[in-house]
Amino acid sequence: MRQLTSELPYAARVDDSTRAAYTSDASIYRAVPAAVVEPRNRDEVVRAVRVAVEHGVPVTCRGGGTSIAGNSIGNGLVIDFSRHLNRLRSLAPDARTAVVEPGLVLGKLLSASARHGLTFGPDPSTLSRCTLGGMIGNNACGPHSVAWGTTADNVVDLDVLLADGRTVTARAGSSGDAAIDERLRALTADHLAEFRTELGRFSRQVSGYGLASLLPENGFDVARALVGSEGTCGVVLGATVRLAQLPKAKVLVVQGFDDVYQAASAAPALARTGVLTAEGMDAHLIAALRSRPGGSALADLLPPGEAWVYCEVPGETIDEALARAAELGGKVVTDATETAALWKIRRDGAGLATRMADGGEAWPGWEDSAVPPERLADYLRELHGLMDAMGRKGIAYGHFGEGCLHLRVGWDLTTARGIGEYREFIERAADLVAAHGGSFSGEHGDGRARSELLPRMYSQRVIDSFAAFKGAFDPTGALNPGLLVDPKPLDADIRPGPGHNRLELTPVHALSHDGGSFAGAVRRCLGVGSCRQSSGTMCPSFQVTGDEVHSTRGRSRVLSEMLRGEFIADGWRSEAVRDALDLCLSCKACKTACPVNVDMATYKAEFLHNHYKGRLRPRAHYALGWLPLWARLASVAPGLANAIGGKAVLRLAGLEPRRKMIRFARKTLRGWMRGRPPAPGSAGTVVLWPDTFTNLLDPTAGRAAVEVLEALGYRVELPEGPVCCGLTWHSTGQLGVARRVLRKSLRALESQLRAGSVVVGLEPSCTQVLRDDASELLPGDPTAELLKTRVRTLGEIVAAHEGPSPFTRLDSDAVVQVHCHQESGGGYGAELSVLRELGVDVDRIGAGCCGLAGNFGFEPGHWEVAQECAERELYPKARAASADTAIIADGFSCRTQVAQGTPRRAEHLAQVLRRALKP
Repeated sequence: MRQLTSELPYAARVDDSTRAAYTSDASIYRAVPAAVVEPRNRDEVVRAVRVAVEHGVPVTCRGGGTSIAGNSIGNGLVIDFSRHLNRLRSLAPDARTAVVEPGLVLGKLLSASARHGLTFGPDPSTLSRCTLGGMIGNNACGPHSVAWGTTADNVVDLDVLLADGRTVTARAGSSGDAAIDERLRALTADHLAEFRTELGRFSRQVSGYGLASLLPENGFDVARALVGSEGTCGVVLGATVRLAQLPKAKVLVVQGFDDVYQAASAAPALARTGVLTAEGMDAHLIAALRSRPGGSALADLLPPGEAWVYCEVPGETIDEALARAAELGGKVVTDATETAALWKIRRDGAGLATRMADGGEAWPGWEDSAVPPERLADYLRELHGLMDAMGRKGIAYGHFGEGCLHLRVGWDLTTARGIGEYREFIERAADLVAAHGGSFSGEHGDGRARSELLPRMYSQRVIDSFAAFKGAFDPTGALNPGLLVDPKPLDADIRPGPGHNRLELTPVHALSHDGGSFAGAVRRCLGVGSCRQSSGTMCPSFQVTGDEVHSTRGRSRVLSEMLRGEFIADGWRSEAVRDALDLCLSCKACKTACPVNVDMATYKAEFLHNHYKGRLRPRAHYALGWLPLWARLASVAPGLANAIGGKAVLRLAGLEPRRKMIRFARKTLRGWMRGRPPAPGSAGTVVLWPDTFTNLLDPTAGRAAVEVLEALGYRVELPEGPVCCGLTWHSTGQLGVARRVLRKSLRALESQLRAGSVVVGLEPSCTQVLRDDASELLPGDPTAELLKTRVRTLGEIVAAHEGPSPFTRLDSDAVVQVHCHQESGGGYGAELSVLRELGVDVDRIGAGCCGLAGNFGFEPGHWEVAQECAERELYPKARAASADTAIIADGFSCRTQVAQGTPRRAEHLAQVLRRALKP
């Protein structure tokens, strides 16, 4: 193996962090790769495949890793195209074609083609991270395939690298190699009857190879036949794809039904009316949605019913689309925001379905079956009967108009008995599909999940033809072995499996949503890959580096391997795990943006707590984790502390020397409060939480907040004695200290809480600790439980104010950086409402974390990532903003990042509100 890796392109990665991150995709399967290559050009792909074949190492291709069938993992060499070979090479609007590299994310192709009124028809719900190469491998479809077909229907030609090192261009009429053409034509001639009667019977028949495309009446289309071959015949280096014309107008119709069988019966007829989609969901999916933060608001957008079908209705004009929609009946949606919210429910289906409303786990496996559309209702009814007979619960949704069903089932995949029951269910379900003339796969491919079942669906002659087809391209079986031909057992290499949790532990956090189990919490990540998007809030470090290890999914996989204790065998002491978690900003975006609410910030804190237990920590942990203590000491002589602070102190403290030292306030918020008389408080009393940042570093926001609250009629108090939420100890994994500090602070606050006071938080990260983490760190503590119901942000207090307003309109513009803990907590809706009332036109930063993220941006080794996070959107908008445009950031870290990276200064919402107070 050492010789193999020495001959691979320099981009080859064999470290444990990387190998662990690639052990799985979005499936229930696990395979530890020998090496991972991220080629930058075609030559490096050719070299990697040549070296692997010479050493007898199998080759597996991977795009976004969103495969649900386990077709993008392997024990040999994994080639990840997504990081570098990801360009749109050309787009020809007149010809309606595009030339793409295999790692190009579908969403980028859709955006580029939409500018010309075009689209790529197949658009799976993973479009923000799935790649064209992966779609070609699986013959992906998506909701719009009702109108525009599957990936196979939309591929013109494929550039394919064969295992012997040759490159061919496959298209209709030729494979690009005369000898292969001869073999394929002979194979087709010998199997005309079978190809015509067993293959290509309906649009979603994806199982096996698409050999019906080789028939004379189908133009001997070799490119189309290779689509869906799952990387078993060749390595796709590029493709020319067809583009479809977008409608000039469209509206969404959502129909509600009394049960899912009615929806399944109605959808095929709806699909025949010329709609662009006919997507179905059942009530169990919506129940799971309601159990998620903010899910009920989304679910309330649906019309009454226990099942729903989404129909997107096109028209030459909006009036024509509306008229056609009215004919269908149901809820007609024209508002763009509401339409996007409704589609989000469907797009998040794979993630939502992995956790049922009662918290139970649900898994793919029988994820992707399809039957002729008119048989869907009967098939679904019988499938539910099978589930009832075997005591299984699950969530169904999918492309009902084409007979394709996605199903997540609550199997026990942690025990040998549970896996045996899984196999029994799959075999019985396969026979059920075959009896309905269906296909085990409708768009995700067969992979490890279904390849073993193919003889239950096809005759032996068709099975033999599959082997001959693969043999024509890959005679030595080097490419993605164990799939389609000579398959591995469907119950082999299952993740999590019986050995998933050899490392026993008692977490510090209650992990109340996961039964107190750290392993259960880590298992939340099923791999749907929402964290691999190139925009939005999750995951910042991945968006900067494009490295799978730096995604929430990659880190979850590394933690899983630590718990398994096989090739990462050193448990909490593992440097591979530490390195994988190092660039996690603890922004908590995954806690809400991830459809299964993975909370990597908490997992990282637990790991660091155990990793450094009984050992010296990095100096930065002492400097930043104990910041509340150092700041309190500095407050005794702030002038002296500021005078001696500088590069030397940063280096001595083990911090990033390119940073500027923070400054300590000459007068603390507590000191300022002591020097002024309290307001009468006609509206009642509130307790302002004097977090370290507001009290000791930047009291301007605190002073402004006091004046605003008093103008609203409140008497403002501080807690009775020094307090701290323990945030900095928590984020550096010093959880024992964090709990002690938090417990002491709650005692100082207890009497005010018992008196009915509301606690107003100004620093979003500290506010979120009080609202959420406190009760997880101190489970059963009555004060912590009471506190979480009493905490409000300043924006929430102002938005809820009744009576005369003390504010005047500002009628100005602002760039707003929402703190990532605000995003993951109560949201920023109240603050936006307040700003709108003030006449402030908000340009909201949509890229998530500013990059400083508390201690993260001050720690060595994080400078580049921290700066690149800010360069995604925050820095450019702050630099470009006019002098009279406010920069608003409630987080001290966010304001520090703006001050240290741009000529501007940011202010807290409290300062904006104070400016708006009437004279």
